[in-house]
Amino acid sequence: MILKIGFIGFGKSATRYHLPYVLLRKNIQVKTILALHLDEEMARPYREKGIAFTTDIDELLNDPEISLVSICTPPSSHYSLAKQVIEAGKSVVVEKPFCDSVEHARELFALAHEHGVLVTPYQNRRFDGDFLAVKQVVEQGFLGDILEVESHIDYYRPGTTAKQGPKEVGAFYGLGIHQMDRMISLFGRPNTVTYDIRNNETKDDQAVDNYFDVDLHYDNALKVKVKTNYTVASNYPRFRVVGTQGTFIKYGEDQQENDLKAGIMPETEGFGEDSPMLYGIAKYRNSNGDWIEKQIKTPNGDYGRFYDSLYDTLVNGADRLITEEQAITAIEILENGFTAPSPSVYHLEKI
Repeated sequence: MILKIGFIGFGKSATRYHLPYVLLRKNIQVKTILALHLDEEMARPYREKGIAFTTDIDELLNDPEISLVSICTPPSSHYSLAKQVIEAGKSVVVEKPFCDSVEHARELFALAHEHGVLVTPYQNRRFDGDFLAVKQVVEQGFLGDILEVESHIDYYRPGTTAKQGPKEVGAFYGLGIHQMDRMISLFGRPNTVTYDIRNNETKDDQAVDNYFDVDLHYDNALKVKVKTNYTVASNYPRFRVVGTQGTFIKYGEDQQENDLKAGIMPETEGFGEDSPMLYGIAKYRNSNGDWIEKQIKTPNGDYGRFYDSLYDTLVNGADRLITEEQAITAIEILENGFTAPSPSVYHLEKI
């Protein structure tokens, strides 16, 4: 079965993180893209593939052949657009952040159930190579019981977020959503969250955040730290995993984005492959008590696997990749990071 899909939005999100992967799928066909301000030169290669463009959302929503829509627009529009798509009887993928509040997230899920469709956030970075390496190490168990995890996404981008703006355009909503989702997918819903969210370049407490240091606490003594800082000029491990039997450390970001920026597409041989120099190092004690130190080859990242999973859910009835509980938990952690002066503590109730 061919799953026909439409896109709302034709900016960097769609052209870099979605379309290069979707267009490789034999069982998914992009039929229509809604773009209010169309760059014809950018659109030309897509038109040559038979993809139509429109400025009329009703044309897309009223097309009976399109059963799935991906929303790739600014965060402030996610909730209202997702609601329109669901009410048109179509399943919908929503770019991050999924929406601005738990209330809106719950409303979208309830509405989707009412209309018999699926709504899901686009958590493509579950398929970053660096995270896949961490997931592999944790699940194989040779580090023993996991006690502490650090997840960092740092940049040197001074002055880029020194102005006032809505929370949805800050670092925590923009990058924290990925880090939260990945940790929730591995360890579930935490009990307590502690926050330090701010802009470390200005005293203006209304400035968009460029820094966050957030800890997730679990009832089995596990603590997970997710941190981003836009004023870091030297490398820091992307991941550090500490267990009762050993430690795993991984430097270097996933290579997919670097390749895409360089014009290297997913169909190219070697796309997204990590440098062996950046493979993570695991040091652990084996069952004989001997200490082992070895490189862990980084699995190839592939954001297209999100759409493979989505196809399997919509067409074959497989379990959804991102559960409603996981999506709501991530939004709840984001939303509550801004409800009290930083630093603050938030206690999560069971869903």
